[in-house]
Amino acid sequence: MHERRELLLHFLATLDYRTSKALDGAPAGFGDFQAGEGVRTPAELVAHMSSLLSYTLVSFGGAAGDPPGRSADFHAEIARFQQLLRRLASTLAASPLQQEGLAEQLLQGPFSDAMTHAGQLALLRRLAGSPISAENFFVAPISAQKLLA
Repeated sequence: MHERRELLLHFLATLDYRTSKALDGAPAGFGDFQAGEGVRTPAELVAHMSSLLSYTLVSFGGAAGDPPGRSADFHAEIARFQQLLRRLASTLAASPLQQEGLAEQLLQGPFSDAMTHAGQLALLRRLAGSPISAENFFVAPISAQKLLA
């Protein structure tokens, strides 16, 4: 597999791991937690992350995933995000990166944007009174194969 593609797939696996860590075990009502005026709720953040992944699928010449917007149920929104993440990983694994600079554009644009929001979800967990446990991500068991399985 192409080295850039492998790195992008590992990034997506890292996004999956960090997002799951921020959301697993979240207290009831966390999806609607409001940290302040004009701050996105966790449900809005996950919906935006899904939109980013859906938009990215278009970069490979395919149709977008689910239409942008927010599911009425936070857990359904999380499932939508995870499904789109797996679909994107599969598409990336099977598609050539022929467009010049596409890997860099994906990394600096939608992929980094989504990772920023994963960090915001972790911060919102702390603000909501339910911080995630500390972890050394350098040695975390992250594998792109889990996304592709």
